[in-house]
Amino acid sequence: MSAMLETPELPAVFDGVKLAAVAAVLYVIVRCLNLKSPTAPPELIYQDSDLARFLLKSCPLLTKEYIPPLIWGKSGHIQTALYGKMGRVRSPHPYGLRKYLTMPDGATATFDLFEPQSEHCTGEDVTMVICPGIANHSEKQYIRTFVDYAQKNGYRCAVLNHLGALPNIELTSARMFTYGCTWEFSAMVNYIKKTYPQTQLVVVGFSLGGNIVCKYVGESQANQERVLCCVSVCQGYSALRAQETFMQWDHCRRFYNFLMADNMKKIILSHR
Repeated sequence: MSAMLETPELPAVFDGVKLAAVAAVLYVIVRCLNLKSPTAPPELIYQDSDLARFLLKSCPLLTKEYIPPLIWGKSGHIQTALYGKMGRVRSPHPYGLRKYLTMPDGATATFDLFEPQSEHCTGEDVTMVICPGIANHSEKQYIRTFVDYAQKNGYRCAVLNHLGALPNIELTSARMFTYGCTWEFSAMVNYIKKTYPQTQLVVVGFSLGGNIVCKYVGESQANQERVLCCVSVCQGYSALRAQETFMQWDHCRRFYNFLMADNMKKIILSHR
């Protein structure tokens, strides 16, 4: 009996529970950080052409294997959160002039115009006409960073502010931006063409803006005049399939859906 009392089983069980807890935590960390995901070069889908070959030659990064930062570099969630936090501190603040355009229905469209800070490498006058993502505008960190880089490389930039997205600009008609309306973007491009008759255009759209710019250049042949190229970044292609995807819990998709919906509600309610 005394020997049994001197060797209790509880500590061994307790140690097993601790090991199991540590293993569970490590498993969650590995899954959250996506550490088991292999790295690989991007998959490129393109039609063989002079432009495609020029882009591949000019951007060798497109054919190289992505080497992410250690530990957190494979997690899109952490990358997004870190950039959102760091971008507020380190994001550049390019100076531009805000332009106001009155639309036929009484709406007031606005865009910000940024002049180049150096000569373009070709010696030509080139303007980027930029359409931000959903509910975004020229004051967002990623737009400011992009504009600052483009200015330093000799590009003039015109950035559309989605109708109703700027908190200090009131609506002057009973509508705000939508997923398919190109009226404001078209008005901005027409202003640039008239004000700078010698400039060539590079059309750029981010996310929702990618849908708008692609729709714009395809609406008429006239919209393609003086356009060197159209760049669509992270564009969504099917609203119905995206809706199904964002309702899933996998990879926290439903959480992002909640954040985007909450942001849209705030914008709508700010104009009630």
